Amino acid sequence: MDLNSNIAIDGPAGAGKSTVAKLVARKLGYTYIDTGAMYRAVALQALNDGVSLNDVSGLVRSAKDAVLNIKTNPGGKMRVFLHGEDVTEQIRAPEVSRAVSLVAKIPEIRKQLITMQKTMALKGGVVMEGRDIGTAVLPEAKVKVFLYATPKERAKRRREELAQQGCFVGSSEMEAEISERDRIDSSRKINPLVQAPDAAFIDCSFLTVEQVVNIILEKVRQ
Repeated sequence: MDLNSNIAIDGPAGAGKSTVAKLVARKLGYTYIDTGAMYRAVALQALNDGVSLNDVSGLVRSAKDAVLNIKTNPGGKMRVFLHGEDVTEQIRAPEVSRAVSLVAKIPEIRKQLITMQKTMALKGGVVMEGRDIGTAVLPEAKVKVFLYATPKERAKRRREELAQQGCFVGSSEMEAEISERDRIDSSRKINPLVQAPDAAFIDCSFLTVEQVVNIILEKVRQ
């Protein structure tokens, strides 16, 4: 395999990128990488360090101190380790979700993690998802997808996901949080959330996960 065999999946928060990417990777026998989890781990590091989200230099120092490791087991599940501790569940906490876009917009942090992500994809055979995969991380990927869903639908899905974890959030609150993350991700100066010119746009608002996966697999076959 080579870099051209990689698959890049981008899209806004809550569009279902992780679920779709995992299934595509499993069906193809590829390695799944959730880059958003890496930014979440760095955000968790900053929160644990007590760094203010307005302290850019402090956030950069915290990110550099983070000992981050990603492991994907044979079943395709990705685990995130911070200083040797499995934080896969911790990084999904609401406070991390609120902090991650603010941390991810910092150029020095993006440069640090993008370098890691490019290295992880060197051997090819990777399904990588995030916000800037097709534009900045893997611009040479064989297949690029921009996965979209309406803010209302994404808020609904996120609320259902949190409810399963025993965390209940109001619909208006969640929609506002989703919209704010979209604003931050799309307006940052370095590598903003944007559809790559050669990426396939898929609106999954009213599609099943299986339908989306099949659309992507068909593009791979083409």
